[in-house]
Amino acid sequence: MEAEPAVRVSGLVKRYGPKTAVDGLDLTVASGTVTAVLGPNGAGKTTTVETCEGYRRPDAGTVRVLGLDPVADAAQLRPRVGVMLQSGGVYPGARAVEILRHTAKLHAHPLDVDALVARLGLESCGRTAYRRLSGGQRQRLALAMAVVGRPELVFLDEPTAGLDPQARRATWDLVRDLRADGVTVVLTTHAMDEAEELADDVAIVDGGRVIAQGGTEQLCRAGAEDSLRFSGPPGLDLGALLKTLPDGTAAAELSPGSYQVRAAPLDPQLLAAVAAWCAGVGVLPDRLAVERRTLEDVFLELTGRDLRS
Repeated sequence: MEAEPAVRVSGLVKRYGPKTAVDGLDLTVASGTVTAVLGPNGAGKTTTVETCEGYRRPDAGTVRVLGLDPVADAAQLRPRVGVMLQSGGVYPGARAVEILRHTAKLHAHPLDVDALVARLGLESCGRTAYRRLSGGQRQRLALAMAVVGRPELVFLDEPTAGLDPQARRATWDLVRDLRADGVTVVLTTHAMDEAEELADDVAIVDGGRVIAQGGTEQLCRAGAEDSLRFSGPPGLDLGALLKTLPDGTAAAELSPGSYQVRAAPLDPQLLAAVAAWCAGVGVLPDRLAVERRTLEDVFLELTGRDLRS
């Protein structure tokens, strides 16, 4: 029997005056997975996530989180859901570890606070007032507060923004461990490499709707041509090369001595055929590399390259 999704959003509509921020959005988050919700500024992803968190009421549509209504059933959901806030909600004079210990006491079976502090590198700022924490320290504290209660579902908003590489990797490891423990993670991020690294499923939001959803590999492979690039002497006979390759393959000399072969898909046999042809004409292909679409390529193709305010 298939498990109930941790989050199910159907036909969600949310308006702010004359502006429709979310316009009939559908989203499903499978239990025990990491789902990245991506979108340009103003796309509707933040409003969608805040509605799932119970901070906003939908104007139309239904939202179910762990099978419950996040507004009507907020009291039941609160102990089961962790939310990472970007800012606010913390008394500025409180000390970092005091805040975390207080949060832990609100839960029946919290994580070990000292171990979590050590894991996220918060020891050095444990007695520092919140207002004196750096941006990165606040980020790590917010993450700790979101997960210390052992939630079944956690919403992480830009969890590594402003972090140094070591803290970023520690955060990634923590997210992986959460998933390994069966926790569902909904991640909003502008870092495409982070989504590629962590997410089992990616939902791209634009214009108030989910315009694409699937695994990273699935999204990057859909309808895409791979390309093989190499360097060699200028003026190679690409017509002769194409005669040795499958129908539908294209080849071009992008600049003198720089070549590209495109195919969907580019498989080991085609790579071997290009290498064999080069060997047959006495050419040693230099800087031979296979190039595939990245998640960032897909994101820009779907949402455009213009800046959003």
